[in-house]
Amino acid sequence: MTQSTGLVTPLVTESTPTKAKSSGCGGCNSDSSATVEMDEKLKQRIAQHPCYSEEAHHHYARLHVAVAPACNIQCNYCNRKYDCANESRPGVVSELLTPEEAAHKALVIAGKIPQLTVLGIAGPGDPLANPEKTFRTFELIAEKAPDIKLCLSTNGLMLPEYVDRIKQLNIDHVTITINMVDPEIGAKIYPWVHYKRKRYRGIEGVKILHEKQMEGLQALKEADILCKVNSVMIPGINDEHLIKVNKVIRSKGAFLHNIMPLISAPEHGTHFGLTGQRGPTPKELKVVQDNCAGNMKMMRHCRQCRADAVGLLGEDRSQEFTKAKFMEMTPEYDLEQRQEVHAGIEKFKEELKVAKEKALSAVETTNGASVENSPKILVAVATKGGGLVNQHFGHAKEFQIYEVDANKVSFVGHRKVDHYCQGGYGEKATLENIIQTIADCKAVLVSKIGDSPKEKLHKLGIQTVESYDVIETVALEFYQQYVKEQGK
Repeated sequence: MTQSTGLVTPLVTESTPTKAKSSGCGGCNSDSSATVEMDEKLKQRIAQHPCYSEEAHHHYARLHVAVAPACNIQCNYCNRKYDCANESRPGVVSELLTPEEAAHKALVIAGKIPQLTVLGIAGPGDPLANPEKTFRTFELIAEKAPDIKLCLSTNGLMLPEYVDRIKQLNIDHVTITINMVDPEIGAKIYPWVHYKRKRYRGIEGVKILHEKQMEGLQALKEADILCKVNSVMIPGINDEHLIKVNKVIRSKGAFLHNIMPLISAPEHGTHFGLTGQRGPTPKELKVVQDNCAGNMKMMRHCRQCRADAVGLLGEDRSQEFTKAKFMEMTPEYDLEQRQEVHAGIEKFKEELKVAKEKALSAVETTNGASVENSPKILVAVATKGGGLVNQHFGHAKEFQIYEVDANKVSFVGHRKVDHYCQGGYGEKATLENIIQTIADCKAVLVSKIGDSPKEKLHKLGIQTVESYDVIETVALEFYQQYVKEQGK
C-alpha cells in the first residue's frame, strides 16, 4: 500500500540557531481535584523536556554530561564501563569530564544543536555520590547558559540530604530509580548499599535504600520539584510488584512513571546477564505499563540513554563531541538565536496540533461519533523526529510503535533494529531481524521503502505505507482502509 500526503515544513536543523526557554519535563497527569490553572502551569514546566514529554521528544534535544563516576549502591543489572563507544545503555560513557569541561561541552553543543533544552547528570555512577562535581557543573551551566533546563537522575540513597541544594540551584526535575517498595524483592536486585561510610549487604542495605528513596520522594514533593520515577522491569523478580510500586510512588507525589525493560546481554558483564536473567518481551512490558497507566501517566518513549548521550532521543551523537573534538571548538552559544529557533519549534508544534485535530475530525465525520470497542492494531513508524513519518525504511535504527483504533492514535513504545541498508552486507539477516521485531504490527509507515523488503513484508501480512505527513494522520488513514479491507 502506498500513500502520500503533503504537510508541514520540517523541523529546524542544527544549522539554524536556537534558543530554549527554561522549561521542563513532559507527560504529567494531575488529580481530578487539581484546577485547570495548576494543570496548565505543570504543562508549561514540562513542555520542552524530551525525556519527560512524549510530545517534546519529537522536537527537543538533551545532553548528558558524565561527571559523576562513583556510585554508592550495586545493582545486578549494572556494569559501568568507560570505553564502550558502540553501546547505548545507562551507565556507559566513553570518557569522564570535569565540571569545567562539561560546561564547555554544553555551550558548544547548545550552539551546534539549537534544539537542546535540557542538561542532565545521570552518571556513569550516581550524581549524589559525587555531590561536589555534580553541583559545580550545575552552577557553571546555570551561570553561562541560563535557558538550559537542569535535570538530575539518582538512585535516591542520598537524596534527602541534598533536596535543599537541588532547590537552591533551580533543578526543577529529578528522576529516582525505584525498583521495589518491598525490601525482600529489593534484595534480589541490590547486593550491597554503601551509606555513611559503611557497606551494608543484603536486605539490611536494601531497607536503608528504600527508606531514603521514600524520604527523598516526599521531600521533592514538599519542595515543589517535579519527580519522575524509573523502574527496571525484571521478569520473575519485580514484574508483578511494579503495580504496587506504581501506586506507592503516585501517593507520594511522583507525576510520571517510566517502566523500562531490563537490559541483560551476557557481553555486558552484569550479574543478571551472566546468570541468564532475561529481559521482558515488548508485549510483557506493555502489559505492565498498561496495568499501571490507570493510576498515573506512563512514560513510554525512554531510550535508556548513555550517561553521555547527545541529541534527540533515539539518536546518539556523543561520538561527534568527544573531548578531543569539543575542547577544540569555540562555543557559539547565542541566547537570542536559540530563542528564535525554539519559537520556530513551537510554531511547528502548533501546525502539527492542527493537522492532528484535522485528522481526528475527519474520522469523526466519517464515523459520525466515537466508535465504541473498535479493534486496536499496532503500526510501526520510521521517523527522524518532528512527529512525522519521514524516514526511509532502510535507514531506520528503531521503529516507533503506535496503537491505533477508530478514535485515536497512541504512542506505546519503540523497538531498536539494525538499519537495513548496509551496502549488501548482512542485509538478509538484518531484514529478518526487523520483520521479527515488528511482526505484531499490521503496517509499517515509512517515507520510502525498496521493492524487495516491501514484498517480503507483504508476504508476512505487514502492509507498507509510504508517506510524508503527521504520524497520526497517516496511521488513521491506514486504519480506516485496513478496517474496510477486513470487512470485505
